[in-house]
Amino acid sequence: MKRRDFALAASAGLPLWALAQGPAPAKPAPQEGIEYVTLDKRVPAESNDGKIEVIEFFWYSCPHCNAFEPRFAQWLKSTPKDVVVRRVPVRFRDDFEPQQRMFYTLEAMGKLEALHVKLFTAIHGEKQKLDTFDTLSAWVVKNGLDKAKFVEIFNSFGVATKARRATQLQESFKVQGVPSLGIAGRFYTDGSLASSMESALAVTEYLIGQVRKGR
Repeated sequence: MKRRDFALAASAGLPLWALAQGPAPAKPAPQEGIEYVTLDKRVPAESNDGKIEVIEFFWYSCPHCNAFEPRFAQWLKSTPKDVVVRRVPVRFRDDFEPQQRMFYTLEAMGKLEALHVKLFTAIHGEKQKLDTFDTLSAWVVKNGLDKAKFVEIFNSFGVATKARRATQLQESFKVQGVPSLGIAGRFYTDGSLASSMESALAVTEYLIGQVRKGR
């Protein structure tokens, strides 16, 4: 889902980019400026452990993010040990902030793994409108969370800081739509550039390989 559209909408072995059927030659490497872009300014990784950082930018109300979530979760299971992956909720408008804070609140409460996909399902599968503090707090109570604790953390300085940092990352990577991927603080790709999010994952694997080679 492109940023400009939000006002109208709410195996093993070779990397994916190199796979080819039968004896056909491998597909050419992804092209810079076409299937991915290189950032003008490098974005520092969250940690200094030397791992290659991959960021998924998303929005809970985005139908494309909902469709991509199962595939991305599957891809995460085979992530190499030298790669660390983070999800970052975007804020293209002020009314995105409640869901942005929701992500970090669930994370702080240790409930992100249990409720991340469930929130996608509630919004897209059950057609619940969960985009304000009131609707989100009511939803978490129905899912067994303590309301007072949720409210405290949702409004905390720590969550506010993480939400601001998420928006800064979004701007640093020049995110144009979601879902999209930032790689090693240097590269950006999405479904529009790569032609699909499946291809964007393939591009991501290619770029991870390039980073390993020191390129």
